[in-house]
Amino acid sequence: MCRACGGPRPGRYCLALLLERFTYYLGRKGARGDALAESRGAREDRRLKESFTRLWERGTDYAERKQFQDRLASKKLKVKTKPNNIAGLQLADLLAHPSRQEIHWENRLIEREPGRFAKRIIEILEAKYDQQESRVFGKKLL
Repeated sequence: MCRACGGPRPGRYCLALLLERFTYYLGRKGARGDALAESRGAREDRRLKESFTRLWERGTDYAERKQFQDRLASKKLKVKTKPNNIAGLQLADLLAHPSRQEIHWENRLIEREPGRFAKRIIEILEAKYDQQESRVFGKKLL
């Protein structure tokens, strides 16, 4: 069992993966950042916030708690609803589907190649992937 997420729930596991990568990136840039999630409902939001707090307090199997505490600006996860019209959440929505299509296409999980818009988004993302020592960070197939 992963000590970060407190169990096998995919949302908790994904939160740990995303925040590990985010804090690694912030560390290499000598920066601090904030975490914001889109609301999914009261119970789901509470669980996600609890998972965030566990990461802050315990770290993960791959990242010490100090990494989260040094790099994240707040020990509390911020959660906003879609009607708040947060630019970062809108951008995440825009990027999520093409990203998923690309990874599924690469792993032969879908038969239809991503469309022209998705391919353009993918090109932009691939140019921005954080590359260090010839390894690409940013893709994860679960």
